[in-house]
Parts: sequence; structure tokens; C-alpha cells
Amino acid sequence: MQPLTILTGVVLGSAAATTFALGATLVVFLVLAGEHPQFRAELPLLAVYALVFGILTAVAAVSFVAELKQRRWRLWSQLLMWMAVCGVAALYWSTRY
Repeated sequence: MQPLTILTGVVLGSAAATTFALGATLVVFLVLAGEHPQFRAELPLLAVYALVFGILTAVAAVSFVAELKQRRWRLWSQLLMWMAVCGVAALYWSTRY
């Protein structure tokens, strides 16, 4: 296995775990939003991050499969994945306090 394939797998695993955690947190916040109004204020940003990490997970999965199967378009999928990682970082820095 190539080092880039391993690194892509790490990105995929991290993005999938983060997507799952954000999705679970979103469900809990939706359930408790009626009892705790402060959760309602967090819902829009939480939903955006869950969606963004879901997209990153999908892109990383496609890139991982392309690396494993040695597809000709794997360099383009790698480029798209790393652009998505940079996009997540830019979103984080633009929305932090």
C-alpha cells in the first residue's frame, strides 16, 4: 500500500468519525432543543458542520477507492479531497470566535 493511500485512509476515517459524532450531537440537540433554548442557537452551525464533514467523508471515500484500485483519475480525486480538507479548515477559521 502506498503512503498516500494510507494518508487518504486516515483522512477518511477521521472524517467519518467526525461526521458520526456531529450527526449524533445534532440528533441530541434537536431532541433537547425544546427544553434548553441555548441548544436551538447552536443548531444552524452544527448542521452546517455535519453537512460539510459528510461531504468530506464522501469525497475521501471516493479518493480512497480510486487509490486502492489505481484508477487513472485518482490524482484528480486526491486534489479534490485535499481542497475539501482546506475548505473545512477555512470554514473553521471563519466561524470560530
